Parts: sequence; C-alpha cells; structure tokens
Amino acid sequence: MQIYRSHVLVCSGTGCTASGSAGLFDEFEAQLKAQGLENEVKVVKTGCFGLCAKGPIVVVYPEGSMYCQVKKEDVAEIVSEHLLKGRIVKRLLESNSEEQNVQADAEKTDFFKKQLRIALRNCGRINPENIDEYIAQDGYEALGRVITSMTPEQVIDIMLKSGLRGRGGAGFPTGRKWDFARKSVSDKKYVCCNADEGDPGAFMDRSVLEGDPHVVLEAMAIAGYAIGSDQGYIYVRAEYPIAVKRLEIAIAQAKEYGLLGKNILGTDFSFDIELRLGAGAFVCGEETALMTSIEGHRGEPRPRPPFPAVKGLFQQPTILNNVETYANVPRIILNGPEWFSSIGSERSKGTKVFAVGGKINNTGLVEIPMGTTLREVVYDIGGGIPNGKKFKAAQTGGPSGGCIPASLIDTPIEYDTLIEIGSMMGSGGLIVMDEDTCMVDLAKFFLSFTVEESCGKCPPCRIGTKRMYDILEKITSGKGELSDIDDLYALASAIKNSALCGLGQTAPNPVLSTLRYFKDEYIAHVVDKKCPAGVCKNLLQYKIIADKCKGCSACSRKCPVNCISGELKKPFVIDQSKCIKCGTCMDTCKFGAIVKE
Repeated sequence: MQIYRSHVLVCSGTGCTASGSAGLFDEFEAQLKAQGLENEVKVVKTGCFGLCAKGPIVVVYPEGSMYCQVKKEDVAEIVSEHLLKGRIVKRLLESNSEEQNVQADAEKTDFFKKQLRIALRNCGRINPENIDEYIAQDGYEALGRVITSMTPEQVIDIMLKSGLRGRGGAGFPTGRKWDFARKSVSDKKYVCCNADEGDPGAFMDRSVLEGDPHVVLEAMAIAGYAIGSDQGYIYVRAEYPIAVKRLEIAIAQAKEYGLLGKNILGTDFSFDIELRLGAGAFVCGEETALMTSIEGHRGEPRPRPPFPAVKGLFQQPTILNNVETYANVPRIILNGPEWFSSIGSERSKGTKVFAVGGKINNTGLVEIPMGTTLREVVYDIGGGIPNGKKFKAAQTGGPSGGCIPASLIDTPIEYDTLIEIGSMMGSGGLIVMDEDTCMVDLAKFFLSFTVEESCGKCPPCRIGTKRMYDILEKITSGKGELSDIDDLYALASAIKNSALCGLGQTAPNPVLSTLRYFKDEYIAHVVDKKCPAGVCKNLLQYKIIADKCKGCSACSRKCPVNCISGELKKPFVIDQSKCIKCGTCMDTCKFGAIVKE
C-alpha cells in the first residue's frame, strides 16, 4: 500500500464544485507531478468542509491548513511553498475574525472551535467514493457489532436511552419510532430515508450524502435489523446529482463488500437499499407523501392515523428518518447511549446541523451541541453581520418555522425552547436577517413558497395560504387595512387546526411569529403607509436632499424613466409621479444626497 507524507483534500461538494474545485484537483495533480511529488503527496476529492462562504476550499494534512477561495493560479504556490519547502501560504489561510489573525490549523479558527461534529464527522475528511476510507474511520463496525452480538430489542433500547430525536423537523424520539415498527406484526417491513430536502436555504442532508454516504447506508441497515426489515429506500431529490452519484457508488461498493444484500457478514440478516428520485416537490418531505411517491403515485399526504410505523409504505409497517438522524446512529452504537445523551441539553440530546445563510459573514454548514445560543452561532461561529449592520432576527425551520427577534438572541437552540418562542427546529435551515430586512416582506416570501408548493389536496392549505398571501401582498402594496391583520390571525388559526398534513398546519408560522415580534412593522405598513426597512417599493420614496446635492446631474442622466430634473450646480428634484423606485439614482449619487424613506 502506498504511504504518503501529505494529503491534499479538495472540497468536491456542490458549492465548491460550482466555484471550480474540480479544476483545482487536476491542477494539483499536474503541479505535483511537475515537482516530482506525485509519490509523496496524495490529492483527494472530499465532501463539504462547512465554510461555504470561503470556497473553493483546500485542506493540507498533516498540518490541517485550510486554504480558502483557492484559484487555479494559487495551486503552484501551495505546491512549491507548502508541499515542497514546508512554508505555509498564510495569505490563503482562513482568518480569525476582525483581527485577521490566521491559524495554520483550521480546527482552531473561530468557525470551527465551538462546533462538535458527529453527523458531519467524516465530511471533508474522507473520499466519499472510497469505501475503504469509510471503513478506516470505524465504518460498518457498528453494523457488525449489532448483527453479530445484539438483539433487535437491545438496539432499540440503546436508541431510546440515547435520547436521539428526529432531525427532520418534528423531533419525535427515534427509539420510540423504531420500537413501534418492531412491535407491528407483518411479514414485510420497510426502512426509508428522507433525503428530499426542500426548505429554502437548506443543504444539511445534501452535504452528508455528498461527503459521507456510507454512514446512511450503515444506519439504515442497523434500523432494518432493529425492526425486522430487509428492504430500504432512500428518497433523494434529483436536483442533487452529486449526492445521487455518490449514493449509487456507495451502494454498489457496500454490496461488493457483503455489507448490503443477502446474509450480511455471514449472518442470517439480509438487507438491501434502493434509490428513488424525487422531482423536487416540497410536500414530498412529509412522510406519508414521500411514501405515496415511492409507490409511484402523485406525492400527496395521507390522513394519520394509521401512522407509518403501523401502516406505511405499500401499507406495511415503515420507519422514516432523515439523513442527519441516521448519521448519528453508528456513533451512538459504538460510543454508547450515555455518551450521546451527555451532549446537548436536558431536553434535547446530541448535536444539530444547521445550514446558516442570509445576512451573515460565514455562511455555511455548522454542527453545534444542542443548547448553544443563537448569539454564539451568529457572532462566534458565523462571524457577525456584514458591513457593521445590526442583527434583527433569525428564521429557523424554513417555511414551517418562525422568526427569533434580536431580543431573544441568547435563546438556547433546542427543540422545546424554540417551539415556546414561536419557532421550531425544523430540518436545520437558519436564515439571518439584518436591520434592512422587512419582516412583512419576509413573511410574504415564505408564504409564497408554501402557496407554490402546496399539493392542493386539502382546502385549508390550498385556499387558506393563498388568501393569507393575498392579504400580505395587499399590505406591502400600501393598500392594507387594520382589519387585514385580524383576518391573518383568523386564517392562520383555521389552517393550523384543519390542514391535512404537518406542512399545511405549520404554513402560517412565519406570519404568526412576525406578527408576534414585529407587529409594529405591520402597523406601519397599514396605518402610516411606510415600510420601516425601506424594502416594499410601493411604500418607498426617493428624495434628493437639497443641501447635499451638488447639481452634477449624474442621477438625472442615469434615471431610466427621466423623472429627475434640474439645472447644473443647483439641487435636482425627483418627480414622484413618474418614479419607478428602481434605486438607480441612489446608487449613482457619490455625495449621499439621495435617500429613501
């Protein structure tokens, strides 16, 4: 076996691939060969490192040096300086906050030092297309231990004691779900994986599948043994081509090694896994709609009860967990339930993966112990808000979640606490907003997504969400009335109490949470006919401050509708009746003479 003194890990997740990391891989191999280092240094394609804002990312081991925003022309310098001469290229290293101090070891930087990676432990560390690298990281050891020395009841007992709750949104105890399915009597049972990640801005499950696909296969096989199933399905959206490819490779490798299929590891236990590609329907993230889609029908939810653990896929007992939930299972088996339950908070055990986006410096993927505060995520890990802006709110749970205002930034992130303040954990999307965000417009954005993605099966969701959206459109257009706010409350209550599935029942949450914490913005839109954040165009006015205007005519010359007039060296004026509120004048003015209000 070839032994290398250094390894160059090149991110080949979706984000870095889109930024050109594939070209970096080829360039490293070419430069290493040119320097005669091809037998000393190994270049490896790996999964997402997490710091997506700084991609493409390259990490060099054994030093652990993380090079950020690497361009093809930087590769020769990294090879000649770091890999040949042993001198780290500091200009490309990840920097530490405002002081711009650089760390040669990426794990010591602000972004990583408060994280605890369990579900993401192998992402960015192994080649996801090589089963041997997964096995070298204790891969499939948990499966071997389970099927050779444990009973199904013992496996379920471990899951119950660990306190693992479903990471897909609802937070239902994983062990209890498995136990229900185990006790259901049937000659056929199924294990399903929900990889149909549909929340705007969410990419947690995609990153696990791209960086560590075998962990999901191993966990599903363990689940199959626990409930008495020999067949699993992974429902993954077709818009994840890299994840699909790596899952296909991983399944083929696992079968070749005898880790999937008949008589696994020479035992009586058999388990196989098939992929099913989703067409990108948000509703197929709901468990009964997902199973209906796997069966070959239109993805629509079914009434519950009966619950899937009793009657699910093909009317047989079925368990469904999402990717992140499964990614925790092998480590719980290997390290014990006490280890896992010692992490996190009293009511929420373990860690949670979040896709952090929006108005924050370090957008990317983070995994934190439950109970970590929102402030720590935004400022310590996320690097704060760009351009010195103030933190205004964070949206968790996507279209099903709610907004957390700045006054609650020290709230611990855990299942029950988030529900108490009107939000929810969801699958793990976390969108940060700054002072320039209009909360009414934000609620309208999430509701427009729900309206578009509603399957239409039940009237409360099909009609109610559209009616709520129409009211928000009316308010943001400057035509709102105070009675519209009362109507929003009434509609939200009706939808929550009568929609068929969880997605419909939680659809009003973004509106309710913004009304709860930012009702003054709704009042301003309705009564004052103003958007405090200056976002809603119909409520905006661009004005020229006479004292600051130099009369240079730049704004007039750039205006696309010729609504600005005046004489040179004298203050210009905007004709509000013609202004289309495009903001070109404000962007053009070099003297700060144009404001929007």
